[in-house]
This record gives sequence, structure tokens and C-alpha cells, in this order.
Amino acid sequence: MFLAQIPYPEIDPIFFNLGPIPIRWYALAYIAGITLGWFYVTRLMKSASIWQKTPNLISGPPLNREKLDDILFWVTLGIILGGRLGYVMFYEPSLLFGAWVSVKSMMGGEGLIQTLLGWIHIPPALMIWNGGMSFHGGLIGVTLAGYIYSRRNGLNALAVGDLFACAAPIGLFFGRIANFINAELYGRATDAPWAMVFPTDPQQLARHPSQLYEAALEGFVLFIAIRIATHHFRVLTKPGFTIGLFLAGYGVARAFVEYFRQPDTHMPDFPLGLTMGIILSLPMVALGVYLMWRTKGDSASGPLTSAETTSSLTPQTTELEDTKTSSESGRPGNEDKPDTSEGA
Repeated sequence: MFLAQIPYPEIDPIFFNLGPIPIRWYALAYIAGITLGWFYVTRLMKSASIWQKTPNLISGPPLNREKLDDILFWVTLGIILGGRLGYVMFYEPSLLFGAWVSVKSMMGGEGLIQTLLGWIHIPPALMIWNGGMSFHGGLIGVTLAGYIYSRRNGLNALAVGDLFACAAPIGLFFGRIANFINAELYGRATDAPWAMVFPTDPQQLARHPSQLYEAALEGFVLFIAIRIATHHFRVLTKPGFTIGLFLAGYGVARAFVEYFRQPDTHMPDFPLGLTMGIILSLPMVALGVYLMWRTKGDSASGPLTSAETTSSLTPQTTELEDTKTSSESGRPGNEDKPDTSEGA
């Protein structure tokens, strides 16, 4: 039996109680990820320099602020519904056939909610606290929501997806931190000096804090890599490239961490040391590489030089503003007008 080298910092999964309703860190992680991701995308949309396709042309963001706010609602639904359905389908399909449970029996005791809503029965597949969510399912949900919205509104789906790919690592970072606070999805047993004993582990072994590995790689490192690509190499002018970079980067990071993460006990033993996380991530890497490869003929080039910035940004911005004015006549406000700062 391994001995833990670092004590696990036990944090109550419930941040506070709003009357009879517990507010959990996990829910706050989703809220923080979506809110900060939305804010970051709005900053990207206003930064003219990252949309400079050539020295004489700024391509501009694929949608305006109004449509961004609209699509955010559908993307959020895609995250929640796709994430839960993905978990059920990929990891625990037996939940589809489980007995429905009443709200009163789930909550126990007596109270206002039990009295008013206790009679309602909920299928196990919708109990997100029973098993959790799947990133790969959430990705599919977001992709479908974004694609359908883009098609119905005449938007370039790949370009819209690029913007959300820029923000996705923010949500992944907070989500993995919430996993760590919940002491779930912990790693394999190890004698590493930073190993921890998680209170939810029935074996009470010292394990890899794999949630923190994922927060670092899928969140922080991937965010920096995409940030460099968008701001230094202007890849947002190549629709689909940023999606590809995100898919490939996440797939590699997830597959790597899977070798430190404890597989779910109810999952079968796959050959060659594979896990469901690796199996689902390998197609992401292949698709990501393809999406980046298919943009190789696009005209956006390497780093933005200071000469290009100083000589052409002002007239290009004017040209972009004229285009937006003619194509969005009647729309209130100029909140989507790019500026020349790189503060996004």
C-alpha cells in the first residue's frame, strides 16, 4: 500500500446552501466556464489585428454580438444535454433502463420542495449527479447546436466553431478543478511524492491527482497554444484550423492523462491498455489534424509584422466597418466594431 505524500485538501463540494437548494462547486464551474468563455470570445471579436487575413484585408469575425448571445443559449443546452447523454451512452447505458425515482425519495426528509415536487419521478439517465457528464458527449452536443444555428442563420459554421474552440479550454480548466474538489475521476495508485489519498476512494490508496493534470494540459496549456496560434499566426482567418488545433490538442492531452487516471470500475477491460477516454480521443486527433491540413492553401500567413500593423490597420478597419454597416443596416449599436488592440 502506497503512502500519500501530500494531504488531500478536503473542500466541501457544496459551496453554500440557498435555502433548501445546495449550490455546488461543480455547478459554479460550469457557470464560470461559460461566462468567462463568452467574455473571452467578445474580446476576440473586437481585436482587429487577429482578423487581418492579408496586409490589405481584415476578414472580420463570423458573427455579431447579437448572434453570439443567441447561439450561446443553444451551445449551453448542447453542453448539458450532450454531456449527460454522452455519459449514459459511452459509459453507463444501463441508466437508460433503470427505475424512475421520485424527488421525495431522492432528497429524503420533509420540506417545501419535497411537499411541492416530491411526487415527480425522474429517470436515472437525467440524474446528472449519478455518474456525471461526458466531455465527448458535450462536444457532440455543442457541435450539433452550433452547426444547426449557423446553417439557419447563414453563418460559416467552421468559423463560428473556431471562436468557441478558443474559449473551450477555459471551461475545461474549471470543470477539472471541480472534479478535484469532488474527489472524483482520481488517478491510479502511485508512490509519486505528490500522490494523494482521496476521501471517496474505497481502497484509500495514494493516487495521482489526475484531475489537476487534466486541468493543466486540457485547460491552461491548450489555452496558451490556441492563444499563440490566433494572435501570432492569425489562424482565425483560416476557418476550421482552430477547431482542428483544439481537437488534436485535447485528444493528445486526454489520451496521455488516461494512463494516469483510474478507469471506471464498471467499464470493460480494453486491449492494449486502452480506455474509453483514449478510444474516444483518437478520432478527435485524426479529425483535428485533417481540419488543420485542409486550410493549408488559405492565404493567411505567419506572424503579423509591425510594418503591416502600422501601415494598414487603420484603412482596413474602415473598410470592415463599411462592410458591417452595409450588411447590418438597421441593427442597433456598434458594439461589434473591432479595435486595434490585442487585449483579447
